[in-house]
Amino acid sequence: MHHANHFYGHAHIMAQYAGLEQGQRIWGYLQHGWNILDGFAVGTAFGEGMPKFVWSDSVRRRGHAMGRRNYAVVGAPWMYLLEIESELATQAPDAAGTIFYPFHGWEGQHVDGSHEGLVHEIKEKEEGPITVCLYWHEYRMPEVRAIYENAGFEVITHGYRGLHWKDTDHEFLHRQLATLRKFRRVASNRMSSAIFYGASLGLQPGVYGDPMVLQDESASFGGMARMRRLWPEMHQPYVPMDYANAVTRIELGADRMAPPEGIREMFKWPAAQ
Repeated sequence: MHHANHFYGHAHIMAQYAGLEQGQRIWGYLQHGWNILDGFAVGTAFGEGMPKFVWSDSVRRRGHAMGRRNYAVVGAPWMYLLEIESELATQAPDAAGTIFYPFHGWEGQHVDGSHEGLVHEIKEKEEGPITVCLYWHEYRMPEVRAIYENAGFEVITHGYRGLHWKDTDHEFLHRQLATLRKFRRVASNRMSSAIFYGASLGLQPGVYGDPMVLQDESASFGGMARMRRLWPEMHQPYVPMDYANAVTRIELGADRMAPPEGIREMFKWPAAQ
């Protein structure tokens, strides 16, 4: 099955939730990150008739509008992780400071934008200790890390997501959960999975700064203009918590999660071990 199903340890989390000891191959395509289009990367080659498992009904509706079919809304793997690690599913009692996630590239595309300018805006808007979490792609670039380190920020990464079934870090989201709950705020220069993950734990979210762009970014996503049009109130340094909570529940599919037996049936997995 598609290798992206295993990004960030998603397949392993879903298997753990479903009562299986080992990671399993999912019969279909599982959305691997927050997405403002049909739930999947541009150019994904779908097998005819194969199911598409997405986080939210809004993604399903957009996919249908594009002529795609065979959708099932199951919620984000992150929400299943919070069920598994229920004792960690809120901010830590001593939570403090801000964790900032700069928009990132990946193996096939680099990001264009000003990290220096972003540092200036972070210092202008944040109080207390600041940690910058870089995606592995930027973290391995010493020149990018140095910009944030020289500003006095702690710089971390959650790890490598995996690619083509190799080097998959099954603990990626577990590590992200353990890290996020230590902070009072979560911020980024774009709406992203991390913003919603933080908000789901009660962190105060913010979206501001140079949004940066992917080199040769597909026009089909609509860019920042589309995101600002669809979620105007999300684009401010301090997003109202009631609004952030409502959007988070929708985008992560908090009300669309399936029971363990439902996951096993949809993914064509064996009975619980």
